[in-house]
Amino acid sequence: MHLKVNGNDIDVTLEDEKTVGDVLKSFEDEASQNDATTVGIVLDGEVVSPDRFDAVLDRPLENGTSLELTVLSKGQLVQSLKDISARIGQLKLDEIPVLLQGGKDKEVASIIDGLASDCNDFFHTATMSSLFPEVYGKLTVEGASFIDFFKDFLPILSDFKDAMEGNDTVTVGDLAEYEIGPRLKAVMQAIATL
Repeated sequence: MHLKVNGNDIDVTLEDEKTVGDVLKSFEDEASQNDATTVGIVLDGEVVSPDRFDAVLDRPLENGTSLELTVLSKGQLVQSLKDISARIGQLKLDEIPVLLQGGKDKEVASIIDGLASDCNDFFHTATMSSLFPEVYGKLTVEGASFIDFFKDFLPILSDFKDAMEGNDTVTVGDLAEYEIGPRLKAVMQAIATL
């Protein structure tokens, strides 16, 4: 059997493991002792999607079985959140109204592209935090859970997108300065508590 973890070859000695499920269970037990968990599985070159996971558990191990695992540690997750927070802190959302008035559409577009990318990364990483209940439980934004915070935040981002598409520069500026900016600062404060 050939095992890779996060792209690195791992020497493995099988004891009582006879199936892919046995190996995955043993590995996950070890990973959890190190504040880590498996977030991706490739078996014999094919990605194992969540809906196919149960189907591969009983597959017998063979000499040529290849298993590639992607593992995420609690420390990596927290660092990713802090990195995203730092990038969010560099966005100049409060400058959007002045830039729009000055006709500096390219600078505004650059800020908005950064906002979209950082929000996407943040939403994905925050969702991954649910794999570590002690981290997820600490992450509250203005007293709300991440789920409740996002439920309130997503309509604002949708309004922002609509305003951008409609060339409504007044609404774009107002949402950036008075709605999105303060919420992102609250997110940064929540991440700082980790």
